[in-house]
Amino acid sequence: MSGNRLHYAQSITLIPMFQFDSKFKGELKQFLIIAFPLSAAYLAEFSMFLTTKMVVGKLGYHSLAAVGIAGDLSFEILIVLMALLSIVGVLAAQAHGAGKKRELGDAVRQGLIVSTGLGIPAMLAIWNLDFVLIATHQDPKVVELAQGYLHGLSGAVLPVLWFSVFRNFVAVLSQTVSILVISIVSVALNYALTVWFVYGGFGIEPLGLFGAGLATTIVSWFMFLALALHVYRKPMFRGFGVFKEKWHFHAPLCREILWLGLPIAGLAFLEAGLFVMTSILSGIIGAKTLAAYEITAAWIGIPFVIAFGLAEATMIRVAHAIGRDSMADARRAGFLGMGLVIAITSSMVIVPFIYADNIIRVFISPEDAGFERVSAFATQFLYIGALFMVFDGLQAAAARALRGMKDNYVPLWIAGFGYWVLGIGGGSILAFYYEMGGAGLWWGLAAGLAVAACLLSLRFYLFTRPGKLAASG
Repeated sequence: MSGNRLHYAQSITLIPMFQFDSKFKGELKQFLIIAFPLSAAYLAEFSMFLTTKMVVGKLGYHSLAAVGIAGDLSFEILIVLMALLSIVGVLAAQAHGAGKKRELGDAVRQGLIVSTGLGIPAMLAIWNLDFVLIATHQDPKVVELAQGYLHGLSGAVLPVLWFSVFRNFVAVLSQTVSILVISIVSVALNYALTVWFVYGGFGIEPLGLFGAGLATTIVSWFMFLALALHVYRKPMFRGFGVFKEKWHFHAPLCREILWLGLPIAGLAFLEAGLFVMTSILSGIIGAKTLAAYEITAAWIGIPFVIAFGLAEATMIRVAHAIGRDSMADARRAGFLGMGLVIAITSSMVIVPFIYADNIIRVFISPEDAGFERVSAFATQFLYIGALFMVFDGLQAAAARALRGMKDNYVPLWIAGFGYWVLGIGGGSILAFYYEMGGAGLWWGLAAGLAVAACLLSLRFYLFTRPGKLAASG
């Protein structure tokens, strides 16, 4: 495992995956304590982006496309940085599993320092992201509208990253209900502010898409301050020295966070970049195809963020087990997480086939001039997306199970092959060479995610075999 080789000399007894013994029941209970609030919180956070799309989509398909692609690019940066910072959760979980409270607090404090150093240049990057839209020859109207949204959104970077570090901290201690409550309140606040700022009223002139970005920035600051205050005041979080210890830059620990986090960030870049690049390629085909892509991505994101919460819980439980030097428990936690992801996402596959028209009308009005073409494209994309969303959730869970063991580099290569060679490469060939358009891009996504999910799951199965000597990835 990267940086630190962990040797498991003890004999490991394989416990059947679905044997409901006391250990399995105990693991399931601890898993759900972490996973349910996390999944609900991620769903609530994603709902903020959905409500933004819903509000601005009523302005026309160009506005929907602009917010969609600008948001995709911005959140790609944030997702990559949050993925890098997720190693703080792994270090904290392993320290917690080993009973080392001081090391846990050190990881959180240095994580906040690293997030600040990364966040400032990220703010500048998001402010200027319109150059990517210009360089990729997006619709000029889409570029113009997206610029205002990016300027309003750029102020959200630092609070989002700081919130991410504190979220890792409270998740390690299985205190995720606070995240859920804050996120639910934030959904309502984001919707109200977005409507107010976009359309104006109560003494404010309409701010358009800039107002939509500004609303997200204000809500992001609210979320961070609320969670920081909760951590500061609740006795459960005391004793780790997060606030009381002297703040200083600890170079070795920051280097470890960056060293272990970089391959995770690379994996997130490849994973999230798969959808961002599909968004860009959709925009190259046309604004209507891009709008249809954004509608489809909005639905596909719902089962994914639920699976993502389960995946994060999987990572934490695997890391806890590794901290206790128990490969058997790590294996049990990993397969439990992957099994639950498969079960939950499978139950949602049928929704796009039955309610495609309802999903589409949430984001674009039938009176819109481009409704007929956007609707036809989106219906086709939703059907294809429904076929691969189980694999989308599974690859997230398998990758994070491996991350909990600090196995980062091989998953990075798997992601590069699955997401980009098969996903983007194959999808581009289908879309442009075989003239399948947006549908070709989605079939590429399906192939890439399916292969990545299978290979990552196989990697975890082989890596945690009984008697296997776990070494650096």
